[in-house]
Amino acid sequence: MFVSDRRFILKTCGTTLLHNALPLMLELAKQKCGFHTVEDIFYSRKNFMRPELQHNMHRSFEEEVIILEKLFQDGAAYCLGRMNGDCWYLYTTNNPDSSKPGQAEPDQTLEILMMDREPEGMKLFPKISIDPAEIAKISGIADLEPGTLIDDFLFEPCGYSMNGLLPDGAYMNIHVTPEKDFSYASFETNVSKKSYADLVKRVLNVFKPGRFVMTLFANMESQMFSALEKGGSGDRAKLTSEVYPGDSTFEDKISDFQRQDWQASKFSNYYLTFCNYAKVKAKPS
Repeated sequence: MFVSDRRFILKTCGTTLLHNALPLMLELAKQKCGFHTVEDIFYSRKNFMRPELQHNMHRSFEEEVIILEKLFQDGAAYCLGRMNGDCWYLYTTNNPDSSKPGQAEPDQTLEILMMDREPEGMKLFPKISIDPAEIAKISGIADLEPGTLIDDFLFEPCGYSMNGLLPDGAYMNIHVTPEKDFSYASFETNVSKKSYADLVKRVLNVFKPGRFVMTLFANMESQMFSALEKGGSGDRAKLTSEVYPGDSTFEDKISDFQRQDWQASKFSNYYLTFCNYAKVKAKPS
């Protein structure tokens, strides 16, 4: 969990009953901080590999939305990506009390969800005998964003989780499931950049996925917003050259991956892009 002056971010994995925590957290915000109104909420996740293993409330996105609708008003539920493949669910609100343009702090969130990881990218994480800090150093996680204060943990029999704080107060979160048949890794950060191309490339080099989903949120105060707005206006040719200023094209940096899907959405004070990539298969010689 990451807590700041006006926001909390809660990340979970496995079969955690995330929605059960919301009423208590809302009540604590009211009692301890005097916050009576939720300005924005974003709940998102990728489609589960084994939804039948979840508890009832999390077995389907529809069930999750029913619970959220009891807690929040003016909510909207979305699905981006392929219903018969990798897709990404989002629930958010359109609150008229949300900060008006020019009044909010710059805000952006980059998320990379990685599947079908190569064995080389997984070999460190099942080794619970290794110190987590050593894994962060050897794997390259410690070098993703220099100066990050890292708090990480190794699960038994396998698995890895990391929370990181950057010097400017931004956060970084990583979760790794290294099992061969359903390998997975997630990366999320709200660090502000004019271009995320190099960071995305570093993340992919560490975890070596066969395919990945990438989402990028930015509000109107973020330095990424104008670029996302151009991409969201329908000029897809500008997606790679202008969403990531300073790079000839973002996808030149990840040329061993091919984009499968691209979608853009505009909310009251945010733009969102969704992309789905798969590794280019080598042509038979």
